[in-house]
Amino acid sequence: MSTAAVPARTGLVLADLIPSSRVRDAALVAGGAALTGLAAQIAVPVPGSPVPVTGQTFAALLVGTSLGAGRGLLSLALYALVGMAGMPWFAEGGSGALAPSLGYVFGMMLAAAAVGALARRGADRSAWRMAGTMLLGSAVVYAVGVPYLALSTGMSAGAAIAAGLTPFLIGDALKAALAMGVLPTAWKLLGRR
Repeated sequence: MSTAAVPARTGLVLADLIPSSRVRDAALVAGGAALTGLAAQIAVPVPGSPVPVTGQTFAALLVGTSLGAGRGLLSLALYALVGMAGMPWFAEGGSGALAPSLGYVFGMMLAAAAVGALARRGADRSAWRMAGTMLLGSAVVYAVGVPYLALSTGMSAGAAIAAGLTPFLIGDALKAALAMGVLPTAWKLLGRR
């Protein structure tokens, strides 16, 4: 078996570096769901909002960029389905199909697919592209989560934005800054750009 370096290709995501198999894909999908569930337990309540600041959005976007669009979407779909079925791994140990924050989980599914598609095009290789990718992913999460919050709680659009978007913008900027280093550094450590 050769240990020669693999030529650089921009159509890769980190998960592609593991030898291919259905078992690998299933393990990656389940692992991404579990990582998101664990990160959701890092939760800080936001006064006036039924939605806490959590690590789950960061994890979901990293899952999408690391696993690619298809596996990222499947991973977050598994996370959503298992949580809706009763596994207490939504934010703050929540579960079920009626949580006001469930729209954010649905948004994370779409965001994982979007950032995974961008990662296939090399968006996770540089710090600035990675920051933009994370911010775009966050926007997708909010585009689904905030309207769902308004509908599920009876809030007006303005109240839903005030409770479900505005308090999270600083945290999203910090998560994007963290992501600027995580994936580009992973690619550098692996010697592939």
